Amino acid sequence: MTKNELTPKFNPTEVEAGRYEKWLEADVFKPSGNPDAEPYSIVIPPPNVTGKLHLGHAWDTTLQDIIIRQKRMQGFDTLWLPGMDHAGIATQAKVAARLAEDGILPQDLGREKFLDKVWEWKDEYATTIKEQWGKMGISVDYSRERFTLDEGLSQAVRKVFVQLYNKGWIYRGEKLINWDPKAMTALSDIEVIHKEIDGAFYHITYQIEGSDEFVEIATTRPETFLGDTAVIVNEKDERYKHLVGKNVILPIINRVIPILTDDHADMEKGTGVVKITPAHDPNDFEVAMRHDLPMINMMNNDGTINENGGKYEGLDRFEARKQIVADLKELGQLVDIKPVRHEVGHSERTGVVVEPRLSTQWFVKMDELAKNAIANQTTEDAVEFYPPRFNDTFMQWMENVHDWVISRQLWWGHQIPAWYNEAGEMYVGEEAPEGEGWTQDEDVLDTWFSSALWPFSTMGWPDENSADFKRYFPTSTLVTGYDIIFFWVSRMIFQSLEFTGKSPFHNVLIHGLIRDEEGRKMSKSLGNGIDPMDVIEKYGADALRWFLSNGSAPGQDVRFSYDKMDAAWNFINKIWNVSRYILMNAEDVSADAVSSALTKVANKTAGNVTDRWILTRLNDTARRVTEQMDKFEFGVAGHILYNFIWDEFANWYLELTKEVMFGEDEAEKDITRAVLLHVLDQVLRLLHPIMPFFTEEIFEKLPNTSGSIVVAEYPKVRPEFNDDKASEGVAMLIELITAVRNIRAEVNTPLSKAVPMLIKSEHADFLNAVSPYISRFTNPSELTIAKDLAVPEQAMSAVVTGAELYLPLAGLINIEEEIARLEKELAKWQKELDLVNKKLGNERFVANAKAEVVQKEKDKLADYQEKFDTVKARIAELKEN
Repeated sequence: MTKNELTPKFNPTEVEAGRYEKWLEADVFKPSGNPDAEPYSIVIPPPNVTGKLHLGHAWDTTLQDIIIRQKRMQGFDTLWLPGMDHAGIATQAKVAARLAEDGILPQDLGREKFLDKVWEWKDEYATTIKEQWGKMGISVDYSRERFTLDEGLSQAVRKVFVQLYNKGWIYRGEKLINWDPKAMTALSDIEVIHKEIDGAFYHITYQIEGSDEFVEIATTRPETFLGDTAVIVNEKDERYKHLVGKNVILPIINRVIPILTDDHADMEKGTGVVKITPAHDPNDFEVAMRHDLPMINMMNNDGTINENGGKYEGLDRFEARKQIVADLKELGQLVDIKPVRHEVGHSERTGVVVEPRLSTQWFVKMDELAKNAIANQTTEDAVEFYPPRFNDTFMQWMENVHDWVISRQLWWGHQIPAWYNEAGEMYVGEEAPEGEGWTQDEDVLDTWFSSALWPFSTMGWPDENSADFKRYFPTSTLVTGYDIIFFWVSRMIFQSLEFTGKSPFHNVLIHGLIRDEEGRKMSKSLGNGIDPMDVIEKYGADALRWFLSNGSAPGQDVRFSYDKMDAAWNFINKIWNVSRYILMNAEDVSADAVSSALTKVANKTAGNVTDRWILTRLNDTARRVTEQMDKFEFGVAGHILYNFIWDEFANWYLELTKEVMFGEDEAEKDITRAVLLHVLDQVLRLLHPIMPFFTEEIFEKLPNTSGSIVVAEYPKVRPEFNDDKASEGVAMLIELITAVRNIRAEVNTPLSKAVPMLIKSEHADFLNAVSPYISRFTNPSELTIAKDLAVPEQAMSAVVTGAELYLPLAGLINIEEEIARLEKELAKWQKELDLVNKKLGNERFVANAKAEVVQKEKDKLADYQEKFDTVKARIAELKEN
């Protein structure tokens, strides 16, 4: 193929092969380094190194790549910094599972050798992820790639930990936390997913010490009675006043515990008697703190019963439940079992039921950090959420946040920078203490602790003189799903405010979740997951990116559909075929020739009304697309582009140019070729941020371009091309042609059969000037265009903006049917009038809308009224005859 040839059919595999590597070799993704350009930066939401990319991450990266590609083309000094997250729990679990296939436990290897295996895993999957990024076409600067366990990021983590500790905002203590018995680690509140499951209320009796009286309690977790240290009643409950101060005997284990009063006991709920298990229930923990009760942990790290469980020691917690229930039944102290559907916490990472458990952990005190984040949202430095409603989501969480448990009982991660010696002393510092006898805390930090520093730690912080930190921080925009506002977005905001004094980013664009065609969340259990790489293999990355950018509005979920993927591929193929046609007819047109021709068209010294029309429409499209992109309304921008490319450019302008291209005037052909090339060039540039691969492929084949489209200038509005008269005239021409086609279809008269046509219009001079187009597309046997003419009695008619159309089709029409058709049209215009009148009758709309918007509605009102009156008059004429 020559430079200007394209294959007859779009083949994404051929177009995308090797393209990404060429971009990397050309270094087109790196910042421009232009000190006069406004910086625009994004740090990629780091995928964890547990496996392949999923559709949600493909959505993140697509939207961010659209933003950064457009800003790059607009002349910003753009930085898109890539990186990956170590994902402590998930990655350690994956590696442990792989080792288990060979019969190896992590404990068999020890910490250091196990970590060697995890680093091998990281290298393997990081390579896979980067390959998948390449297939997606994301334009990141790999020279700045980071990983959350890099030494630079690790230094930032240690500095943050130590500073918060020295302020008293990080502390170590024994508190009730969420425990994952499978991963054998603490979890934060937001790592617990609450799911509805089938359970039961077990009604058990406890005997009053020294009497034959019993009290009845109800619990969904009977095994926890092994850790009971009191029962409580409400002091106002007359039923139990005589028991306050006495003791009950725990069944089976026969431990004696007191009966106390506390407002936590609800007289209206159940029996009014509540068992208190402080080491395994958050509410009970608070009761125990108020009454200084002992706290008995009755469970091992793996969810088995410990030495405090008597004869149940060593049993799994759920097996112990079964045996305890059986033993209580045998003792006659199991009163009833009532089925219940209730919410139970599950580990977000391993899926097992979480156990509330008393444990010594490290915590971040959140009150001051949260207060700062809340206050910041009322300042000029506030983070802007798109859609704005997610600011409320963020604020509500910050206003109700609890202290954050940050220690994890893992090996993979940032080891806590605290050391202990045999004297019971503790040292916290960025480096190990001097001298011997110190042992570092074995726990690691929650993955989100390091991820919270991502926007500034990746820029070189804590070195605030780092060139990247000074140039690109705060970052411009973050794109992420609404499901991690609490996990990640909130933590980045309060940590950045605390350590840099600035918000980490200016904008946060929130998208939803990708669901299957039935609206269900994608999951392994349902088997409805979609691998984006499989989609790319079939349709190409451009088609997937088009679907992901056009699927929904910000904050909304989107349903994946192969029908939509087919539509995306068809759209690309349409542009491909349009490009082939243009390239075949304009392969030798130089850049100078295009520039000269466009100047002549703008000055109206050459070219025709359709050329001026398409350039006006291109201006309007570039303006509207840019406005919507700036608002992150990619779906709206895509809709505007689609309509312009498919309808106005391909279906109308290309067809209208054939009147010139098949004619004899070579000078006029040269003008048309230049306009075709210019519009195609601009269309490719507008599309490039969304669909980078095939736009580059076509762009480099244009005869008047050079270099990569990645750094080509983004289209701007060129006022000299605006021609309202041409725009209105061709709009009337298109409406006329469409009306003729519709009438022919209604009376089953094919275009091949010539029929007479009359057009009555105040714009008769213009319509006569464009009559060759009317004749080409409507095939009249004779065409009459005049400002005033006799209306034939038996004729099909249509009213378009600025003209009345009549097709005398005597013998082919039924007058009654024509009247019925026109009455339907009259009803349509009445409906349009009602809608516009209602809008203009709304005082709030008229007062608050822009003047040009109000004027547009008034213009529509006048147009609809004229059409209504004309149709009404025509109906009257037909009825009189």
